[in-house]
Amino acid sequence: MRNLSLLTDLYEFSMANGFQHDLPATQATFDVFYRRVPDAGSFVIAAGLQQVIEALQNFHFSEADLAYFKTLDLWDPEFLNYLANFKLDCQIQAVAEGTPVFPREPLLTVTGPIAQTQLLETLILNILNHQSLIATKARRLTFAASGRPIMEFGARRAQGPDSAIYGTRAAVIGGAKSTSNVLAAKAFNIPAAGTMAHSWIEAFPDELTAFRKWSERYPDNSALLVDTYDVLNSGVPNAITVFQELRERGHQPVGIRIDSGDVTMLAQQARKMLNAAGFPEAKITISNALDETIITSLLQQGAPIDNFGIGEKLITSASAPVLSGVYKLAAIEQNGHVEPKIKVSASREKLTIPGKKRVYRLYRPGTKQAFADLIALEHETIVGESHLAVFNSDPLSVDRHHVLTAFDAQLLLKPVTLTTTSYPSVQAIQTTSQHQLAELPRATQRLINPDVYPVYMTAALSQLQTELLSQATPAD
Repeated sequence: MRNLSLLTDLYEFSMANGFQHDLPATQATFDVFYRRVPDAGSFVIAAGLQQVIEALQNFHFSEADLAYFKTLDLWDPEFLNYLANFKLDCQIQAVAEGTPVFPREPLLTVTGPIAQTQLLETLILNILNHQSLIATKARRLTFAASGRPIMEFGARRAQGPDSAIYGTRAAVIGGAKSTSNVLAAKAFNIPAAGTMAHSWIEAFPDELTAFRKWSERYPDNSALLVDTYDVLNSGVPNAITVFQELRERGHQPVGIRIDSGDVTMLAQQARKMLNAAGFPEAKITISNALDETIITSLLQQGAPIDNFGIGEKLITSASAPVLSGVYKLAAIEQNGHVEPKIKVSASREKLTIPGKKRVYRLYRPGTKQAFADLIALEHETIVGESHLAVFNSDPLSVDRHHVLTAFDAQLLLKPVTLTTTSYPSVQAIQTTSQHQLAELPRATQRLINPDVYPVYMTAALSQLQTELLSQATPAD
């Protein structure tokens, strides 16, 4: 396991040095949350928690690290000694991976000595922002595919090996069924998938020979790439010839892949040709720079596609390549006294939610029909309430005040054990995520102009935010 403790912005070490000197007994709570959803969506799929836990389990500073720190000549010898004997003493709460999370609600919180909590900012954000971004993109692609499998094909276009490996993991959490990335498939027990490249076909004297050689080598995995020369006049007819030969030898062909051209027309004609030849179960897979907009258009045009292979637009979330998750101080504790903290900005949408908090998903009574999320102060009692005043957490909302009269509440933000070594599989996380998505209003899942899912604050939390805002804002 790699030590990622230096994956930290320099100013965090400088602040930790100062905190350790000036506030050595102070505890701090930081929230991880985001304000805007990529691709103008409604929610983000949380991913990356396992890698956060693993990184924190190995958080330490080596002799080489300490030698490097000395060359910077920035920090007190006492702080360097503190780092030399560093032992993480933080508590983590987080939503489960695969959970749909909404703007402004914490998806992870860190509580511990303020110097330590500050040092974790960049590392945690790096992991959660990346994997949650890719999981969210995969969810959009899966939604567009309307039940047809998505295969992740993006390793060669990923922005480095880690992005390829952990991007694949996140893609499966978001709904992908398999990957072409063998290292990720092995690491996370993901089904490996793939056909052939054009170079295989070009390497033989002709396309039919190439297909025959492939079918001889892989008689039970004959998915043939048919667009090297001419899909309809060469590729599909040659594939049918080989499929017939396979059947005569007692094997069932998998299907064809189309990687270029007018995909709708080619798939429609290929489907007719395969059916007429007696291969209605042969699958048609489409690849070539697909995204959710293209997938939706293809299916609306009636393209008979069975599978989608998606590369660069998934592994880089090309249409929205950044999830701007943030790590903000919510409270400090000194001598047993908790003091909520707030960030005020000239941009009101950047107003933070203060205090140590809990996050709940609210359901219609006796059902699993979610209708809102609720952020409450840590000490508040929510379960059993029958008349609860709440306020919209969006600082730009006009209609802010509401009263909830009947609901069931499920706690989302739960303690995480940093000593754990057992984690759910990515397939199990995907299943959990799909169950949670099924609980949300369908209109919030639309790819274009989704309905806004409300995230409320309790009246006490709203009042605290208002009071701190008033104290921080100079009077006119």
